[in-house]
Amino acid sequence: MPIEIKVKIKEVIQRNYNVKSFRIEVPGDLNYQAGQFLSVELENNPELKKYLSISSSPTEKSYLEFTKKLTQSDFSKTLDNLKVGDQVTIQYPFGKFILDETIPKIAFLSGGIGITPIRSICKYAVDMNLPIDIGLIYSNRAVRDIVFKDDFDAMVKSHPSLKVAHVLCEAEPGFKCTIGLINSTIIKNEIPDYLEKRFYLCGPPAMVEAMRKILVEELGLQNDKIIMENFQGY
Repeated sequence: MPIEIKVKIKEVIQRNYNVKSFRIEVPGDLNYQAGQFLSVELENNPELKKYLSISSSPTEKSYLEFTKKLTQSDFSKTLDNLKVGDQVTIQYPFGKFILDETIPKIAFLSGGIGITPIRSICKYAVDMNLPIDIGLIYSNRAVRDIVFKDDFDAMVKSHPSLKVAHVLCEAEPGFKCTIGLINSTIIKNEIPDYLEKRFYLCGPPAMVEAMRKILVEELGLQNDKIIMENFQGY
């Protein structure tokens, strides 16, 4: 059952020009699974409440982290002003976008801030040294929009069975990527054993549905091999 508690901001991390991570102190043992989400309420005001993915892994035991793309919403503006020591109210954990450790081959298709629960799952798999083959195709407009780039670079180095492919709209000299949007050809090229994978899709609803259609209608996957998480109004 989810619990509701007041917690303090422990650390604020600028991930890129418009994305921040907030690490919070949670008393007692952390009780969640990689890929789940929480609710965050600011200033004891139900009007300033959002559901956000947990971007930390259960292996990172000294904090709980959530990550948000900062927009012009009242919630984002208030969140952006939070400092270390400020309090927020959280409720967690929620969600079934979680890792089945019995599946030997998995793949993620994600865009933008949809990477947050995927970072949690991949970090957990790497830290636990799970014998799982993981492929990730991550779509963004440009290199500057990539979230957790350094984290994934480090994970790939320490866990050879994790492979990350970037798909961008804008090229940048010296950065390895495919230009365009995720399509069936890119999936075939980057994940040649796609028919053996269980796919996790996370991002804006339109993108998630487009990815599902590609997998089912163009690549022949069954719906029961696809797990989806939609980010509404982030």
